[in-house]
Amino acid sequence: MRNIKLVLRYDGTRYSGWQSQEHEDNTIQGKVSAVLSRITREEIRLAGSGRTDAGVHAEGQVANFKTDSWFSCGELLRDLNRYLPEDIAVLSAEEADGRFHSRLSAVRKTYVYRIWNSPVHNVFERKYLYTVEQELDERAMEEAAALLCGTHDFRAFSSYRRGKKSTVRTLETIEFERRGAELRISFTGNGFLYHMVRILTGTLIEVGLHKKRPEEMTRILESLDREQAGFTAPAQGLCLLRVEYP
Repeated sequence: MRNIKLVLRYDGTRYSGWQSQEHEDNTIQGKVSAVLSRITREEIRLAGSGRTDAGVHAEGQVANFKTDSWFSCGELLRDLNRYLPEDIAVLSAEEADGRFHSRLSAVRKTYVYRIWNSPVHNVFERKYLYTVEQELDERAMEEAAALLCGTHDFRAFSSYRRGKKSTVRTLETIEFERRGAELRISFTGNGFLYHMVRILTGTLIEVGLHKKRPEEMTRILESLDREQAGFTAPAQGLCLLRVEYP
């Protein structure tokens, strides 16, 4: 049986996230799986590197599936892009090692959150940005970000309820890039919890608005209490940029 690796790009605006759900077929995973099943005439189980939320976008989502079909990767790529909706694209399709798994084999992910920091609306890209009209103190945000990097228990920055799964993650870098009125925040780490990037972003925005102090980040981490962190930034500003493997 062959193992096929896909790299996808999508606009998540009109979808209920990546993961297929019972009684909900309007998902990225569901749309791609349906087209693959149509092409191969097999029941396809598509695994993704991560479960992007409803409204979240991706530049480099990675997925894989097993198949007995003998369509070439070029033919699969051509037919996927022919039959998928215009807001989902497959950038590449290639044979992978049989042990490769898009989620379990990943060693690093990078998400970027885009903030439009101006009272003048960005008319053409509003679906991919979160607008903050007040001026943000970027230096304070960078000070806070430095305290959040490293290996920590990020339970306070997650929407997870009680569970047995570990909430310890390593956040390697948080980088800021200013492009005129747009502020981009990139998060790179070995994995992210449910809503983690959006809560980290909301907390950093509150620091930038002087609603929280940079030095509070250590206390928030140690509290393990979601209520101590900032708000959950809206989905439309978030994009899964890339997934890396050994």
